[in-house]
Amino acid sequence: QVQLVESGGGLVQAGGSLSLSCAASGGSFSHHGMAWFRQEPGKERDFVAAISRIGDSTIYADSVKGRTTISRDNAKNTVYLEMNNLKPEDTAVYYCAARFTLSWLATSKKNDYNYWGQGTQVTVSS
Repeated sequence: QVQLVESGGGLVQAGGSLSLSCAASGGSFSHHGMAWFRQEPGKERDFVAAISRIGDSTIYADSVKGRTTISRDNAKNTVYLEMNNLKPEDTAVYYCAARFTLSWLATSKKNDYNYWGQGTQVTVSS
């Protein structure tokens, strides 16, 4: 079982930046593709960004492309999400997700992910 713990959420003004971290434990981190999703109250959990097992492949939702960077440090069992030029519509609970895989590719499909963190709130004020 993989446990995921997110950190780094908070309140930021529009145009600001925020970095989220997700620490993983209980599994072979380098055998897991990782991703970030986000969810607003009453809405579906949406894909934000994903990164492959060794970090050489990344994909982003159109809504965050150019403003967001996902990265990972397999030595620290941690995945990061750096967000810049934040907008009020980025306000959501951000979830880290992991999937055991032998693939070298990243995926945006929510159902492909087996493990989820508890989430961290990001609030962007206008």
